[in-house]
Amino acid sequence: RSVYDDQPNAHQRFMEKLDACIRNHDREIEKMCNFHHQGFVDAITELLKVRADAEKLKVQVTDTNRRLQDAGKEVIAQTEEIIRCRVQQRNITTVVEKLQLCLPVLEMYSKLKEQMNVKRYYSALKTMEQLENLYLPRVSQYRFCQIMIENLPKLREEIKEISMSDLKDFLESIRKHSDRIGETAMKQAQQQKTFSTALQKQNNVNYGRNMHFGRSRILESRNEMTLKRTLEEDDEHEEEILTAQDLVDFSPVYRCLHIYSVLGDGEIFENYYRKQRRKQARLVLQPQSSMHETVEGYRRYFSQIVGFFVVEDHILHVTQGLVTRTYTDELWNMALSKIIAVLRTHSSYCSDPDLVLELKNLIVIFADTLQGYGFPVNRLFDLLFEIRDQYNETLLKKWSGLFRDIFEVDNYSPIPVANEEEYKIVTSKFPFQDPELDKQSFPKKLPMSQSVPQIYIQVKEFIYASLKFSESLHRSSTEIDDMLRKSTNLLLTRTLSSCLQNLIKKPHIGLTELVQIIINTTHLEQACKYLEDFISNITNISQVTVHTARLYGLSTFKDARHAAEGEIYTKLNQKIDEFIQIADYDWTMSESDGRASGYLMDLINFLRSTFQVFTHLPGKVAQTACMSACQHLSTSLMQMLLDSELKQISMGAIQQFNLDVIQCELFASSEPVPGFQGDTLQLAFIDLRQSDVSPFQMTFLTCLCHLLVCLFFSRMRDSSKKNNIFAQFRKNDRDKQKLIETVVKQLRSLVNGMSQHT
Repeated sequence: RSVYDDQPNAHQRFMEKLDACIRNHDREIEKMCNFHHQGFVDAITELLKVRADAEKLKVQVTDTNRRLQDAGKEVIAQTEEIIRCRVQQRNITTVVEKLQLCLPVLEMYSKLKEQMNVKRYYSALKTMEQLENLYLPRVSQYRFCQIMIENLPKLREEIKEISMSDLKDFLESIRKHSDRIGETAMKQAQQQKTFSTALQKQNNVNYGRNMHFGRSRILESRNEMTLKRTLEEDDEHEEEILTAQDLVDFSPVYRCLHIYSVLGDGEIFENYYRKQRRKQARLVLQPQSSMHETVEGYRRYFSQIVGFFVVEDHILHVTQGLVTRTYTDELWNMALSKIIAVLRTHSSYCSDPDLVLELKNLIVIFADTLQGYGFPVNRLFDLLFEIRDQYNETLLKKWSGLFRDIFEVDNYSPIPVANEEEYKIVTSKFPFQDPELDKQSFPKKLPMSQSVPQIYIQVKEFIYASLKFSESLHRSSTEIDDMLRKSTNLLLTRTLSSCLQNLIKKPHIGLTELVQIIINTTHLEQACKYLEDFISNITNISQVTVHTARLYGLSTFKDARHAAEGEIYTKLNQKIDEFIQIADYDWTMSESDGRASGYLMDLINFLRSTFQVFTHLPGKVAQTACMSACQHLSTSLMQMLLDSELKQISMGAIQQFNLDVIQCELFASSEPVPGFQGDTLQLAFIDLRQSDVSPFQMTFLTCLCHLLVCLFFSRMRDSSKKNNIFAQFRKNDRDKQKLIETVVKQLRSLVNGMSQHT
């Protein structure tokens, strides 16, 4: 530390001390070397003396070793021979012992190969299990055993692959045969249902009478024949009934299940089987695009689905754990949702009611078949109610065409009957009753036209067609009765009503046809109660039941009648307008012709003949039509007289017009339609007459007033054009406008005064 101190000359003193220390150490080292030098020299001298003796000893040892080696060569050879023999003996003994251990292994392996060759895979797996657990551990040290041990997993994989290939073939087989399996199952279910139904009908003779009114004897005999034929067919084909086991060999699936269970991969096999079956289910549930076109398309679709689930039901009951009830229920729910969606889509394309009915029957058989295997099918029957609405829609469309055809070919004239037989034929088709008509002698005419009994028959046929869909739906008679009444109400209120409305609006339908339509609707309305009785007889439900719906034909036919009446009024007015259009008054004639105008006489003759046709109409309808026609005629004549284009009128024209008005009044007083009280009909021409003014005077004053007003406004209009009155209202213009209004008021007062004076 002192070296680094800041004392003067400290470093020099340190270096001097260090040199002194080095010199002391050098002296000590020199002393040490001098002390040991003599001993080293002595040791080297002794080693030089021993070297000569060591060389001699080496020569002697080498010579002794040579002689010993030459003497022991023969002994060594004999000893090696003995050792070799003893090793061979020991090896032979060991080989015998090991062969005794290996022979059972080789025998078992040979047995395994033989089992593989004859495809006894389950036994081969048992043999492998014995080899691994019992035989191979004893000889596991040998290479061939290692080869065997290495081959056993490969053999297991081979067995798995072979069994899986068999399973795939099985899956392909059931996919191909699923439609046949399903068809067989559905046929059996249908035969069983037919047999049960036949027994039920046989035990209840009234069933046929209730289901088909008026045809009970025929149906009873048919029921007996159906039951007999069903029993005979069951006896003949009892041994020919095929099941799923008869159509498909299930041994591959059993064998594969056992193999995978032995290998400890049972869960893998179950998952694979279920996965593949789900894929097949999706394929089976996928319909063809043209399925909705034919019944066979639907039949094949349902058969495949039934076949699929029949197989699954069989697998469920003959295997343990491969499929479970939970799995089948889940698969069925998935399939049911898809089936309902497919049927909704494809059934919406069906426009033929017969095809929809066939589809309904297939769905019922399909549901009954799967219900027999324990699958819930309530949603299918709910779907049938949706399809029932569609079926009713297709029926309504079909019957709409039938109604149009009936209306198209109808002659709209009363039905002539020449004798009693023809009368009975008509009344057998339509419930017509008229005591007054019955008293008349033949030949005679029924008030309605040919379309009425045809419409009535078609309504009954519609009810039968609607009933066909309601059968086999597992519904009560009350529900069926309600469905029939609702569908019939739709037919009446929508289809028939629409056809009647369209018929009434057709341009070729004249007044005579409209009158006949009103008469027809009256008789159809009266027949609605017979339709209600008809439905009650079919369903065996009394009309006094609280929940029984009523037919709405009353309002339907009333609406049609009102429309026809309105169309009669419209066509009458149009016809009057046509006659008015051909009127050609010479407003400047010097004197009248002395008789009414020709167009007016033609019009009155037309009205007389038309109102004679109205004798079969209800009184109020005919009276309303007559009053409407007279009022329209009066209004048309008044508009002709007050036409703004009429600038002047002569006294002769006034006299001629007066003759026409007199002719109209004479027509009104002749009571063309009975039932008017007093002068009610004549009041239609009150606008052309005043009670205290003669026709000539009233007409003259009216014409005079009209001419004065027209002349005044004509002058004002000319003045307005010159002064551009509507361009800008100035003070002078406003004064002129007030003056015009004042003059108009004075003219009107003058006319009123002249009228009172006259």
